[in-house]
Amino acid sequence: MRPNIDTKAALAATAQFYEHVKTVIPDVEWPVHAPYVAAINQLKKERNAVILAHNYMTPEIFHCVADITGDSLALARKAVDTDADVIVLAGVHFMAETAKLLNPDKTVLIPDERAGCSLADSITAADIRAMREKHPGVPVVTYVNTSAEVKAESDICCTSGNAVQVVESLGVDEVIFLPDEYLANYVARQTDVRIIAWKGHCEVHERFTGAELEQYRCNYDDLTIIAHPECPPDVLDTADFVGSTAQMQSYVQKQRPRRVMMVTECSMSDNVAADIQDVEFIRPCNLCPHMKRITLAKIYDALDTLEPCVEIDPGIAVKARRAVERMIAI
Repeated sequence: MRPNIDTKAALAATAQFYEHVKTVIPDVEWPVHAPYVAAINQLKKERNAVILAHNYMTPEIFHCVADITGDSLALARKAVDTDADVIVLAGVHFMAETAKLLNPDKTVLIPDERAGCSLADSITAADIRAMREKHPGVPVVTYVNTSAEVKAESDICCTSGNAVQVVESLGVDEVIFLPDEYLANYVARQTDVRIIAWKGHCEVHERFTGAELEQYRCNYDDLTIIAHPECPPDVLDTADFVGSTAQMQSYVQKQRPRRVMMVTECSMSDNVAADIQDVEFIRPCNLCPHMKRITLAKIYDALDTLEPCVEIDPGIAVKARRAVERMIAI
């Protein structure tokens, strides 16, 4: 449903937002976004709501309506501290579940319930139980890109930003690491702990190749390549820096490379570019179809109707919450 607000009034009310994102959003598009931005920011006040937005959200969401932004770890940590009655998760479903796990008494909304994740879909709770039978006594470290049911079968969760730290915190010789195979390979390179991996992949990051990146190096002088550890090994070998989305953003902010390629979901570059305008961004644009289900219109509808709500079976929630809280405590 379109907000009942005059476009001219909306443009005036949102001028400060567009000033920030005008380098990444064409001016012809802003009159479409402005009514939603104005209405959403008003509805947040009326509902005592906050919007948590992942780094892969489009700029009009990330910079113009979000209250808390970041990678999976940052959103998980900051979700605990909010005193809002309503949390809208602008991201994918497992992130909304994590927010609900940490805020069981709050209303948590996911603007589109179809916003899933190829990694979350790659493994089930039954798969973990089978892995435990095959490797008795070996602790299970589960990437947060998983369902609550999977988290409930795990000993501890991790994100791409703290995976090595979580693995080493257990003080064991080997761990089962699920479900991202490439992240598991990356962790194995950074630690002496033996990693037993699963063959799950991110449908965005697995499309990048080392050969593709080398071609970009041939085309651009002084290109700095920074990659997400969910990428295949040949991509990580080609990159100048590997890190989570938050670590990638921090790298660009501190190092200020002349030209940079962020080998991850495409909107990440736009969001960083809006803040850092003295760096040239080279964009190999692989989009996440699930992240792109979240739009301003759907966020507005979620706040207006307070649906769709995220609910988790209480028995599953207790176990899953324990695994997430163990991660946050590190």
